[in-house]
Amino acid sequence: PVKTYSSGMFVRLAFAVAINIDPEILVVDEALSVGDVFFQAKCYHKFEEFKKQGKTILFVSHDLGSVSKYCDRVILLNKGVKMDEGSPKQMVDLYKQLLVGQNPVKQNESDSTEQIVAEDSEGLGDFQVNPNMLEYGSHIAEITDFRVIDDKGRCSNTVEKGSCFKIRMKVRFNEEIQEPIMAYTFKNIQGTEITGTNTMYENAKIEHSGKGDICTVTFTQNMNLQGGEYLLSFGCTGYKNGDFTVFHRLYDACNITVISSKNTVGFYDMDSKVEVRCEEQV
Repeated sequence: PVKTYSSGMFVRLAFAVAINIDPEILVVDEALSVGDVFFQAKCYHKFEEFKKQGKTILFVSHDLGSVSKYCDRVILLNKGVKMDEGSPKQMVDLYKQLLVGQNPVKQNESDSTEQIVAEDSEGLGDFQVNPNMLEYGSHIAEITDFRVIDDKGRCSNTVEKGSCFKIRMKVRFNEEIQEPIMAYTFKNIQGTEITGTNTMYENAKIEHSGKGDICTVTFTQNMNLQGGEYLLSFGCTGYKNGDFTVFHRLYDACNITVISSKNTVGFYDMDSKVEVRCEEQV
């Protein structure tokens, strides 16, 4: 009766059959894009079981989060042609470049890092920049400076959990641009995007930028990520002749160490306030 099944039910049946025949190699092609969250969680749990048993899983997907989390090695295909092969983090970065029509640039081929913060390096102190950051874009606009400022007003790669800190980036416009978008993203060491925002999300629109203009954007927020090591990326995007365009992106521009005396479950802290009341039985 599978002709009457929905796509979700059909995939559930197919996946159930596949994992119960004890395969040596399990091929999963976008199967987890359907079905409810409980079905997907069950599938990923089965993935973990198979990995522990030493089985091979060939996972075909556009879900970058799942690729980063579950895969040990990734092959990037573009229109049926193998583009490259490497770690999940490297291939996810190349894939993102393909999505916006950029020619992929490998991380170890970037040699322009020295110029990124040269224009405004005063007061940086010991702020460390990744010498192997991935840089690409049309360069219609360029990120010329970036920094992280802690609650003491110091440029630092270390932020205390729960404290207020700032992320600042400076952009120079080489052409006239309407409504550019400035953004930052935090990723963990495995390359999974944890959080981030941009001027469009925050309703801080930059209406107009002329050639030669310089714009400085400062994001202020509390650090609620768990203690650990993170990678911070920056971007300047927008629309040119009606098409979405990446003007300049800096992936993994610097590392951020979050210092914490109390961690909870997952990536970030909900900052719960707990009240406990006990009553003694008479």
